[in-house]
Parts: sequence; C-alpha cells; structure tokens
Amino acid sequence: MITKASPAKVNLYLRVLRKREDGYHDILSLMQRISLCDEMIFAPTGGGIAVRCPGTTLPEDEGNIVYRAAAAFFSRIGTSPGIEITLWKRIPIAAGLGGGSSNAATTLMTLNEMYGSPMTREELMKIGTGLGADVPFFIFGKTAWASGIGDRFPETPILPPFWFVLIHPGFEISTKLVYQGLNLGLTKQGINYSIPRFSTKEDVIGGLTNDLEKVTVKLHPILDEIKALLLASGARGALMSGSGPTVFGIFTDRESAGIAEKNLGQGTRWRVFGAQSL
Repeated sequence: MITKASPAKVNLYLRVLRKREDGYHDILSLMQRISLCDEMIFAPTGGGIAVRCPGTTLPEDEGNIVYRAAAAFFSRIGTSPGIEITLWKRIPIAAGLGGGSSNAATTLMTLNEMYGSPMTREELMKIGTGLGADVPFFIFGKTAWASGIGDRFPETPILPPFWFVLIHPGFEISTKLVYQGLNLGLTKQGINYSIPRFSTKEDVIGGLTNDLEKVTVKLHPILDEIKALLLASGARGALMSGSGPTVFGIFTDRESAGIAEKNLGQGTRWRVFGAQSL
C-alpha cells in the first residue's frame, strides 16, 4: 500500500491566446503547485481497477479521471490491472485548482513507480495530455510557464516562496462554459507571445492576470466581493484561479497569511484554505 499527496495548483498568470481547430484553446499560464492536497491510497489487488471516493458524489467508474488514468496506464504497459485507489478529497471539486488533473497525474506516476518505472516522465505526460489539459503540468512537477493547451513547458522559473489564502464560494464552475464565454474567433494563424520575466515577489504580484476571470465574474459577481475581502485582509494581490470559482490572495510572509486565514475562516460563509507554494 502506498499513500501519496496530490497537490492543487493556482494560475498566477493566465492568458488565452486563441481558439484552435480542435476545439481547445492555446494558453500561456504560470502554474504553481500549492500545499493544499488530496490524499490518495494505492493498494494492489487480485485484478481489476477499483476507485473509492468516500464522502463525495464523484463517480467511481469510467466517469472518474482517476479510473481513466489507471486504465490508460495498464493499457499502455500491456499488463492486466490490479489496483484499488482510495481518494480522500480536500481540494474543492470543479474549483479552478486542478484537483482532478492532479489526481490523474498522481495515479500515473504512482502506478509507474509501483510497476518498476516502465515509462519515462515524457511518456507519462503524453498519456496525461489525453486525459486533461492540466495533467501534464502535475507530472512535470515544477513551477512552470505552460503553453499550447497546457502541455508544453518552455520555461521553468525560480520564484520566491509565497503563501496563499484561498476562498471557495461553494459552487462549481464549468470550464467549458467559461471558455465559451470568451467568444474567441477560430484562427489558423500562428500566435506571437512573449513570456513575462517574473523573478521577484513584486514581479509576480504586479503581473497577476487571468483572462477567464471577467467571464466568471460576470456569471458570479460575488467573486469581486471575495477579491476585495482578501485585499482588505492584507493580501498583496488577489486573483481567480483557472476558470474559477476559487479566488486566492497572495501573501509574502506566513504570519500575515495565517492571520488572514483565521479571520476569514471565522467571518465568512465560504470555505477558506491556507497554503504555501511548493
């Protein structure tokens, strides 16, 4: 039996560059893993794939990305499956934090470890691309600028440590619906972009950007209120992560983040989480 932590992510920068012919969107995003994690337990069995998600309404069959990741792994190595995976969720579902993608990535990497590492990291990332846009990032395993559909990592910056207070307002968001709300025209033309140079804390805080935020905020104006609340609680900056609806405040020291997390946790009706960059 093996127990693994499966971390969430935040997008410190997210630009949507164009809609592609395959229906996906080309993006440029600075992605950061954080210490808010699900717990996953992997136990060998006599045969088959069993996924357990206690305390959630998540499916436990092919409808679950963890199940599909395990099935893809065993199919690729040509071995009969024999695994039970128990997923204890702490990362909110459909929240813009990449929880499902992280679970899939953790599944691929852990099974690869359990079966003697038959595949390289690059091969696992290729499988991950077929499962979900953020899966390759979690297999890549570092803070990274992600481009393409989130499956290419042209640069891995070294960033200073940050602390985060995340507020989840208690509803889910459809990523597909948010991207549709952008109304980007289909284009076959090449795209030109430059990767911002973020190295200091001020660079990151001053550069916080999310093209999807305006779409989600239009659907749920309460997110603007949450951002203002985080800033009033001492955050140096605040931004929606991914397609939302989770909003994070960014802090440069543990103490001020801890105070804000405690105060907000007592004074709001929302779920509040503290985390630090990994």
